[in-house]
Amino acid sequence: MAPPRGASGPHVLVLVAHPDLRRSRVNRRLKQRGQAAARSAPGIEVRDLYALYPDFTIDVGAEQAAAAAADLIVWVHPIQWYAMPALMKLWVDEVLSLGWAYGPGGRALAGKDLWLVTSTGARQEAYHPSGYNRHFFDAFLPPYEQTAALCGLRFLPPLVLHGAHVASADELDSHAALFGQRILSHPDWPELADLPACEACITPAQDRPNRALA
Repeated sequence: MAPPRGASGPHVLVLVAHPDLRRSRVNRRLKQRGQAAARSAPGIEVRDLYALYPDFTIDVGAEQAAAAAADLIVWVHPIQWYAMPALMKLWVDEVLSLGWAYGPGGRALAGKDLWLVTSTGARQEAYHPSGYNRHFFDAFLPPYEQTAALCGLRFLPPLVLHGAHVASADELDSHAALFGQRILSHPDWPELADLPACEACITPAQDRPNRALA
């Protein structure tokens, strides 16, 4: 289960993963808004993965410690080729390890919340059976949802900004403001009152034997 909440409120871990943040219109604003929130709320931590690990050598122990301390883990990244950027995927591969995040003995993140905050270059109408992406955007979310479920995380309704390349400055600022408000107010979001906790997703030991536990 998540650690007890202190006087500063729940601990929020914001993981920003953008391969070229200097050129970003959306994620750069979100990182800045997250950092501003962190200055006013000690319970918020912002980690820029591409700045921390330019050589893609992830400090797994440090990342696991940060995730274990959080009540809410936020993934902030653009959608690239219908999925997460490469370093975010490597974070998933290495940090969410067997015996720690899932599988036999892997309950380090159980009971926490996972929130995807993402953006697409395409406008929303492109994510439609009649659009060039051929599917509604939700069709691309099952890998996120199942990753959360396997780790015992509750997957929160994502915050998505479509049309990032053409969004107005006012739209970008409103999006960032909502993001900042949400990380400061978690878990007191009205829609979470009726969102069930994640059901246990048990991995049989014979499917994924953990040699470290053998």
